[in-house]
Amino acid sequence: MTEPTPQPMAPQPAAPLTAAEDKQWASFAHFGGVLWFLPALIIFLVFKDRGTLTRQESKEALNWQITWIGAWIVLQILWVITAAVFFPIALLIGFLQFALYVVNIIFSILGGVKVNGGGSYRYPVALRLIK
Repeated sequence: MTEPTPQPMAPQPAAPLTAAEDKQWASFAHFGGVLWFLPALIIFLVFKDRGTLTRQESKEALNWQITWIGAWIVLQILWVITAAVFFPIALLIGFLQFALYVVNIIFSILGGVKVNGGGSYRYPVALRLIK
């Protein structure tokens, strides 16, 4: 007689985050904005079901990053068009791109510091695409 093959065990859900870990990953989602949208996206996808603060803050950070990248792409397209037609306007748009990047860094750091201090951060201008 042959032995029945054992069935593989079903994957177990990940353990919920402790309060300290929840706050840590939530602040990392904001601080990661300095590196564009990938850190916020990864943290949202991996930890959204493990901590309520992480879900809320990574969603907020991801919404901001999507808004920021959309604005940056629009400025990039305008820069390419105006560089071919009227260069002084292209310089102004290039400056706006740089200013937008600085605003992203400032907002990301402000959000990370606020969440790390125990609060919650809402970006002043962001499309709330992820509910």
